Amino acid sequence: MQNNPNVTNEQERAYIVNQTIAFLGAGSMAEAMISGIVQSGKLSPKKIIVSNKSNHNRLQELKVKYGIKAISRDQLDYESIDLFILAMKPKDIDYVLDHLQSKVKPEQLLVSVLAGISTSYIEEYLPQQQVIRVMPNTSSMISESSTAISPGTYTPEQRVDTVKSLMECIGEAYVIDESNMDIFTGIAGSGPAYFYNLMEHIEEAGVEGGLDRETARSIAAQTILGAGKMMLEQDDTPTELRKKVTSPNGTTAAGLDALNAHGGGEALSEAVKGAAKRSKEISEQMKPLVHS
Repeated sequence: MQNNPNVTNEQERAYIVNQTIAFLGAGSMAEAMISGIVQSGKLSPKKIIVSNKSNHNRLQELKVKYGIKAISRDQLDYESIDLFILAMKPKDIDYVLDHLQSKVKPEQLLVSVLAGISTSYIEEYLPQQQVIRVMPNTSSMISESSTAISPGTYTPEQRVDTVKSLMECIGEAYVIDESNMDIFTGIAGSGPAYFYNLMEHIEEAGVEGGLDRETARSIAAQTILGAGKMMLEQDDTPTELRKKVTSPNGTTAAGLDALNAHGGGEALSEAVKGAAKRSKEISEQMKPLVHS
């Protein structure tokens, strides 16, 4: 989906500024998003509300830390909220959607960060509802997330632009077809774990080679960061970049030969496919308990 050419950046910013956002759920992902939005200055903390079912201490913690409003869910003024972000535990989704049936109007936007919950699942409970599914990853904690955005059936393009702008507060955001959400999960949602696992092995090799553990860890992290930046800031493909640093019969060539001999590249491909497959299985297992 392309950005709406009829909506200027100034109009989009003005639209966002006037929004009131309510987080239903106050866990780590909700906090990461709140932190990024507040730091971006795109929305006043006074326009952000966070609520949960019963953990009042957690609400108070977020209120003090970010200057936002924090109230229990039963105190929410649902009519005054423009955008709800569903950030509770996925196991609570049926209870929450059942509750929202009598609380929200179709023109109010629901943004779900819940893995395995499709937009059509939410629309079963809330017919004609504007819904957008997003999937950040854990790097949102440092505003470096790769976040997928998939709009539902009844969501106008301007609302997609709004959510994309909000998600860019925690990193890069990509509007994709929801049918590609599983492979996105395999790459970006689960991806940080692959690189952490890779770093574990590099760190151990460094220690075996004589480096102290913290130095080996720092070297590995900086090397991955540098490679990532090269990919983002240059036009070369991964293959072209690999060839540029691989001299015939050199050290890099020897390392790549060993990597390939042990199935390194194939293992990474299978990791992405395996995570995507499991994401699809989870989505298929989810079926609405109530039809309305």
